[in-house]
Amino acid sequence: MHVFLCALALILSVVAANANWYFPPPPPPEEFGNLLIDRTSTKNKVRPVAFSHWSHRRKYTCQVCHSELDFAFKVNGSEVTEAENQAGKYCGACHDGKIAFGHDKANCEKCHNGDRGYGKEKFPELASLPHSRSGNRVDWARALEEKTIAPARFLKLKPPPGIAYEKTLMLEAEWERVPPAIFPHKTHTAWLACSNCHPEIFNIRKKTTKHFEMKMNLAGEFCGVCHMTVAFPMSDCRACHPAMKEWP
Repeated sequence: MHVFLCALALILSVVAANANWYFPPPPPPEEFGNLLIDRTSTKNKVRPVAFSHWSHRRKYTCQVCHSELDFAFKVNGSEVTEAENQAGKYCGACHDGKIAFGHDKANCEKCHNGDRGYGKEKFPELASLPHSRSGNRVDWARALEEKTIAPARFLKLKPPPGIAYEKTLMLEAEWERVPPAIFPHKTHTAWLACSNCHPEIFNIRKKTTKHFEMKMNLAGEFCGVCHMTVAFPMSDCRACHPAMKEWP
């Protein structure tokens, strides 16, 4: 009876938590992480640019675009112009007609199509990668560890050796009877540079993160910068809280 009551209390605490957390309905796996970039396209009577993270992350780590090419994490946060692309910046660093298709009239609709699902016919190519139960249904971290993918860490500017920091952090949950979240630095530094997260997203100088709460994550801050849009979604509770019972 005591065990039953404890289990019931845990379930009710998580139900109460979920009553306060809004998890947006997930898109189809082939569209998870796909973006429509429309900072100025519609204004200029051009269809928005469709960008697929899953098709690019097989070839490049996150830091290639978000460090070397200086793309902001937030969609439409970078003022990308056709002139800059033609000059070899942003998308033009690869889409030059040599590494990938170029910026010419014949290829306009490959990007400016306004279709979030553009290119989904290639999605079955991911079927051989390690499986995940959320997001794209691909365990990208395991794929990298097992060398089933070998994405490049840079294009032209080889980054300097980073700090070898592999500490796994245990973050106490804000809800009673919800187990701690686990944050493995090693898994993240395999994809990102330290400067991608520190100090702008996580201020390590203060040796704490004020207001680091689930509602802030769900609002697109802290872990939510990636884990609501590109990396596995936070609706997969056990991915971060591994000791949690099967929920949701």
